[in-house]
This record gives sequence, C-alpha cells and structure tokens, in this order.
Amino acid sequence: MTLIRDLKQHADQTVTVQGWLTGIRSSGKIHFLQIRDGSGFMQATVFKGDVTEEVFQTAKRLQQEESVLLTGLARLDDRAPGGVELSVREIQVVADNAADYPLTPKEHGIDFLLEHRHLWLRHKRPWAIIRVRDAVQTAINDFFHQEGFIRFDSPFFTPNAAEGTTNLFEINLFDEDKAYLSQSGQLYGEAGALAFGKIYTFGPTFRAEKSKTRRHLLEFWMIEPEVAYADHQDNMKLQEGMISFILKRVLDHCQEELKILERDIEKLRPASEGNFPRITYTEALEILKGYDRHIPWGEDFGAPDETILGNHFDRPVIIEKYPTAIKAFYMQPDPENPETVLCDDMIAPEGYGEIIGGSQRIHDYELLKSRIEEHHLPLEAFEWYLDLRRYGSVPHSGFGLGLERLVAWITGIDHLREAIPFPRMLTRMYP
Repeated sequence: MTLIRDLKQHADQTVTVQGWLTGIRSSGKIHFLQIRDGSGFMQATVFKGDVTEEVFQTAKRLQQEESVLLTGLARLDDRAPGGVELSVREIQVVADNAADYPLTPKEHGIDFLLEHRHLWLRHKRPWAIIRVRDAVQTAINDFFHQEGFIRFDSPFFTPNAAEGTTNLFEINLFDEDKAYLSQSGQLYGEAGALAFGKIYTFGPTFRAEKSKTRRHLLEFWMIEPEVAYADHQDNMKLQEGMISFILKRVLDHCQEELKILERDIEKLRPASEGNFPRITYTEALEILKGYDRHIPWGEDFGAPDETILGNHFDRPVIIEKYPTAIKAFYMQPDPENPETVLCDDMIAPEGYGEIIGGSQRIHDYELLKSRIEEHHLPLEAFEWYLDLRRYGSVPHSGFGLGLERLVAWITGIDHLREAIPFPRMLTRMYP
C-alpha cells in the first residue's frame, strides 16, 4: 500500500491506495474521486476507456465516506491536490455505508458539527488542526529531551489543589475521603525536579470553571517543566527557547496543514526567531494607558487587556513581576520589590492571550508555610510539599504551557474547542 503523502515518490508507477471517498463529480466519460487516507488528500480519475464497465459503474455508485482500495498509475499533475493524481484501473469497495453520511458538502452549524465530532475529524479543517497539534506535541518532547529533561508523570487525583480548591472537580472516594481532579502537575513536578534536576509533566488537567468563552475548556493539556537551581531569568529564557523551537518545527513541517487553514505564516515567523520583548507588569499598565485602558496597580489583566498587549508586539511578549496579591502562594517574592513576585506570563499576539504562566518558586520553608496559611489552605495537605523545603531545598523555577491555546494561536482558529479532538465544555460532553 502507498500513502497519499508519499505518492510523488511513486510517479509513473502502479500503486494501491487505501482510503475513503470524500467527494465525487462526473463529466460524461470520467469520474473525479476525492480521496483521503489519513496522511493526506488526493484526486483520482476514472476514465471510461481505461477501465472495465464494472469498474466505471462501481465508481459512479460510490458514496461519501465509503472505504475503498484504488489501484492505478500515479501521475504528476500540478493542477491536482498535492501535485499528483491517480489514474485508476481497479476499485475495491471495502464496505458499503449503512446509511447516508450526515456531513454533506454544505454549511453545517457548529453545534451540529460538534454533535458529530467523531465524523467531523475526518474533514480537512480538523484534520489539519489535529496534525499541527501532533507536530507541536512532538516538538515539545524533542525540545525538552535535547535540553536534558526527563518526562515525569504527575497524578490526576490529588488530595489538595495547587492554587486553592476553587473551580476544581471534587471526587467522593467511596464515601471515605475527598480528592480533586488535578488542575496542575506543578507541585508534583517540583518533587521531580529535586530528584532529577530537570523534568517536565505533560498531560490533561481539569478546571471546573463555568465559562463559555472561546479561551476555556473543562479538560485541557498542560506542559509543565520544573528546573532545580534555576532562577526567574533562567525560566523566561527556557520559555522563549521552547516557543521558538516549536514555531520553527511547525513552519518547517506543517506547510500543507497551514495552507489548508489559510494561516498567514508571516505572522508566525517572528516568534520562530526568538528575541521576545520583556516588560514588567507596571510597564504593561503604561502601555495600556496609551490605548485608553486605565487599570489600577494591583488589578489583574482581562482578556481585552491581553489582546491589546499581545497586538502591541509582532511576537509573544513576556510580562513579568506581577503584584503578589493576585498571584499564587508559591511564587518567590522579588527582592527588589516585595509587593511583586518573580513570575511572568507570556502573551501571544493576534488576540490569543496568555499561553504560558510561570515563576520562580519559594524555596524557604518558613516563608512557604506562612504563605499557605495566609491563603487559608489546609496545612496538613501540604506537608509533603513542605518536605521539599525541609530537606535539600534549592531555588527552582517552572511554568505551565496550555497546549490548546498554543495550537489555537498557531493555526489561527477562533475557539479552543477545535484544538482538541473531543472538547469538554460547560455545554458539551457528547460524543
């Protein structure tokens, strides 16, 4: 069998392609078959004079999404999708459809498409998005392994929350105790960093936020590296290096997918070059004033503010040193200004908002203990976390990258629901 993506390598050869029919049009003595096989899309032609009458009639009867084996001559043709076309000689129908395929070549509303997500994934747009997602995931693993990290798996069930129990899914453990679906692998990642030096977690996380915005899902994937003996500056450098690496990989390997999505790759190219601007929270407030957004010092940015700040630059911007009061309990205070912490958010351009949040972690036992108490968190649930400061504590840093937000920005899509195979939202749990 020959994959569609490899057809050009078999020009002027007889090959067999296995796939599915996405569309057909006929013009007298010729049928044009649109075929997909998972690796790509192609056009196959069935000329009446080249095949038996049985084969010609079989082609005529084919329905959308029927599975077929096509044998024929691969021919280079610049007019055809992918630059190659299959001149069919034989057709084998693997299975007849039991019913008419519901996703016909017409406009369907988003609710209908999501209701049929298991079928919608076969079509060009979601095919391209999920392939970019795969390229991003592969690039992430490659980047961290070349930097000497190991992948460290954190649990999905946790006895405590990384940032309080608000907006967490609570689980009743056989009427004996409570647990939560993890909102972050960070705390466990810190234990990994103090054991292995450099680790990253990569898995699904859960947020019980009753939000219907395009930037929120109930279940999403997070990448969370943690590095021992790394400070705030090291952390920002690692973030920039990772994003630049990912963008280079996607631009090199996903040209076809980005073309299908009509993505303007020139808007992505600056991010592949690095040199991300860095500004403080206070400097960001001044930029916002220039756009008539007057935010008091100490308040967090909303989505409109992140959009303005992202669009102010041609590549992601790193905003650092936020007020202590609006950040998590585990963040290291800035020695130059105790009202701020050594943290940062990376904001993507084009309105895609925050894609990374990170910080240097508190490594002092007494300070961390006092912060846990100030946030009214159950001290007993964090005893193991405090042990990391009792025994061999060192300065360390890490961050979290939201995979779907990154994929949404790279692909230029409007909503996170398309950046994951089966989205879980406040209004969507099926299929």
